[in-house]
Amino acid sequence: MDAYDEDSQALRGPDGSTGARRPPDPEHHEGPVREAPGDPDGSPPPESPPLPPAPRTGVAALSPRYQVGAAVALAVVAVAACVHLGMVFLSLAPANTLTKQHGKAIEEWVYPEFEQNWKLFAPNPLQQNIAVQVRAEVRMKDGSLRTTGWNDLSAQDGAAIDGSLVPSHTEQNELRRAWDFFVATHGTDNRPVGMRGALSEQYVRRIVVMRLYRGDAISREGVIQRVQVRSSTTNVQPPKWSREKLSDKPVYRLLPWWTVAADEAAGGVR
Repeated sequence: MDAYDEDSQALRGPDGSTGARRPPDPEHHEGPVREAPGDPDGSPPPESPPLPPAPRTGVAALSPRYQVGAAVALAVVAVAACVHLGMVFLSLAPANTLTKQHGKAIEEWVYPEFEQNWKLFAPNPLQQNIAVQVRAEVRMKDGSLRTTGWNDLSAQDGAAIDGSLVPSHTEQNELRRAWDFFVATHGTDNRPVGMRGALSEQYVRRIVVMRLYRGDAISREGVIQRVQVRSSTTNVQPPKWSREKLSDKPVYRLLPWWTVAADEAAGGVR
C-alpha cells in the first residue's frame, strides 16, 4: 500500500498519472442525503401570509364624508380663483361687450385691493420719490387731546424692505398703490373726481389709522379722532455726468383733516 491513497475518482493518463477529478456520478451520493424542507410526509412548505396593504395617505385616508367635503372645498377654491383671474383680466382688457355690460361689478371686485397697472413698462418711468406721511389727533384716557408728530409711513415700509430677501407684498405696495389710487381720483384741490373718490379716501384713511395704532406710541394710548395726510415729493437727482439741474427740496401736498369713524378708530383696524 502506498504512502497515500490516490483519489479513486481522478482520471488517469496513458502513463498512469492522475489528472483532473472525474465528475461525480449523479446517482452516487457522498454523505447523508438531506430531505427537502417540508413536512415529514413530503408535502410542500406552507405559504407565508400576505403582507398587509400600505396605509392610505392624503385625502384617500379620510372617511368618505370628509372626502366629499374636501372635494367640495377644492371645487369652491378653483371656481373662486377662476372668477378672480377673469375679473382682473377684464379690468385690464380693452372695452368690450362684457366690460360695458358688467363694468360696475368688475370695478367693485377689483378696486382697490386688486388693482393692476403697467407703470413698470412705461416709456418714461417715475423720476420722483413720493413719501406718504400722517399725523393724528388722539383723545387720551384723561379726556385731553394730543396731536402726534408726522409719521413717515413710506420710510417705515422702506426700512422693512431694505435688506429683506423676501419682502412683504403689503410693505411694498399697499400704501403706494393706495396713494396712487387717491391721486388718480382727486384733483389738485384734493376734491374727489368721479364715483371712486370717496372710496379712495376711505381706503387711505383706514390704512393710516391702522399704521398709527401699530407704530405710534401716542395713538396706542388713546383713541384717534382725526388724521391728516400729506405727501412729500422729492426729485431723483440726475447722474453726475448729466448737466441737468433739479431741486432737491421736497414739495408737500397737504390734505385736510379727516374725521375717523368710530368703527375705524376702535374697531378691527388696530
